[in-house]
Amino acid sequence: MSLAELARRCSTCTACALSQGRQTVVFGEGLPDAEVMIVGEAPGGDEDASGRPFVGRAGQLLDKILEAAAIPRAELYITNIVKCRPPQNRTPSEQEADTCWQWLEQQIDLIRPQIIVTMGNVPTQRFLHTSEGITKLRGVWREWQGIKVFPMFHPSFLLRNPSRAPGGPKSLTWTDIKELKAAMDQLGPKPEQWRKPRLVQESLFG
Repeated sequence: MSLAELARRCSTCTACALSQGRQTVVFGEGLPDAEVMIVGEAPGGDEDASGRPFVGRAGQLLDKILEAAAIPRAELYITNIVKCRPPQNRTPSEQEADTCWQWLEQQIDLIRPQIIVTMGNVPTQRFLHTSEGITKLRGVWREWQGIKVFPMFHPSFLLRNPSRAPGGPKSLTWTDIKELKAAMDQLGPKPEQWRKPRLVQESLFG
């Protein structure tokens, strides 16, 4: 199954209550064989309206961060833990994240990134199976099923904490994005066994 076919199937998902309030499913966008995958929490209002991830204020800040580190957004794949906007932009519940996980897992299976950047608490805690907060987890390399995981602050957190003081969120994010860029520059070809995705389920949620 292709990424486009998976997106088509995801677009009609009604597996959780978030589907009842959405305008569009925000599946994800980017290179279908990207080396780096960015995973956020959930779509906001601008994303829900456009169907694209990270296009609101937080997304615009992410673009500036990537540009400053000379990382082209077009060379990444960007998505979220859940594909539908939670009401009032609240944090997705654990049940909602559990329900939507199958879509993300299959995106990863098809793209086979070498690095997953988790932005914020929700994706970081989900991938690392921890309750620790992003303040403690950010900037430290971890691993999930053989894929490197690099937690970072979510851009929305930086918007709420705009100080550029040394040791603050923006300063730490600049350190982290430079670390990510250095790691990307050192990436070799994807391992041979990753060139073809594992078997992807033909049907989801029954």
